Amino acid sequence: MTSTSNLIEQVIEAWQNMQAKAPLVQCITNSVAANYTANVLLASGASPAMIDNPYEAESFTKISSALSINLGTPTSEQMQAMQISAKTAQLNNVPWVLDPVGYGPILAWRSKMTDELLQFKPNVIRGNASEISTLAGNQVQSKGVDSTLSSDQAYQQAFSLLTHASCIAISGESDYILSNEIDAVIQVNGGSPLQPKITATGCALGALIAAYSAVATPTIAALSAHVHFAIAGKLAANQAQTMGSFSSIFMDYIHMLDDNLIEQYADIKLLNIQA
Repeated sequence: MTSTSNLIEQVIEAWQNMQAKAPLVQCITNSVAANYTANVLLASGASPAMIDNPYEAESFTKISSALSINLGTPTSEQMQAMQISAKTAQLNNVPWVLDPVGYGPILAWRSKMTDELLQFKPNVIRGNASEISTLAGNQVQSKGVDSTLSSDQAYQQAFSLLTHASCIAISGESDYILSNEIDAVIQVNGGSPLQPKITATGCALGALIAAYSAVATPTIAALSAHVHFAIAGKLAANQAQTMGSFSSIFMDYIHMLDDNLIEQYADIKLLNIQA
C-alpha cells in the first residue's frame, strides 16, 4: 500500500541514484530557458545537452538517458527535431517528458505540434494549470504562457490525459501529480511565491523530471523533481525576500539537496481520487 513515508523513501532513492549515475539529458527547450535549465540540471547532479536540431536529433536521443521537450519558443528546425527525438525515444525506450508551454488556440502552431507529439507517448506531461486543463480539452483563458487557473482546479480536469502518458504533473501554489501507477493524487507543498517570478523555473522543472526519469518510474520521477524544487524554494525563501537573492539561493539549494533535507522538509499528501 502506498504511503507518504514510502513515497519519500523512493524520492530519496531516486536522488541518490541520480547522483550516482549523472544521467545525460537531451533538452529541446526554449531560448529563454536554455541556460537556466542547463544550470539547474548541473546543480542537481545530471548532465544536460541542448541538442535541438534535426540533423543530430536521432543519433543523440539514442545515447541519451532521458529527453525533455519544451514548446516555449519553437523554431521550424526545433519542431522537426522534436518529432524525430520523440519518435526515437519511444522506439528506444528512452524516457521523455513533454512540456506543452502556451498550449491553446492562440498559439495554434505549437499546439498542433503538441497534439502530434502525444502519439509518441511521453512518460510524463508537465505544465501549469492552464496548459494542462486546455490540453485535456477544457476551454481555459490563459495569459500568454502564464496560468490563469489554480493547480487544485486543474488536476480534477486532467485525468483524461493519462491515456497519453503514465503521469501528469501540474505546477502551482501546490503541485499535483496524477498517475497510472497509484490510485491517488499526490499533492506536493512547499516552494515560494517568488519561484514563478524567475524566468524558466517551470521549464527547468520539466527537464529535472526528465533527469529523474532516467533513474525512477514516471511517478517517482515527477514527484522527486517537484519535491526537489519545493524544498529548494522553501529554504531559499527563508533566507531571501528579494528576487535576485532568492534566485541565487534557490540554485544553491537545488545543488545542496541531500537525503536529510528530503526527509526533513518533503511535504506531500495523498488525495483520494474523486469518482
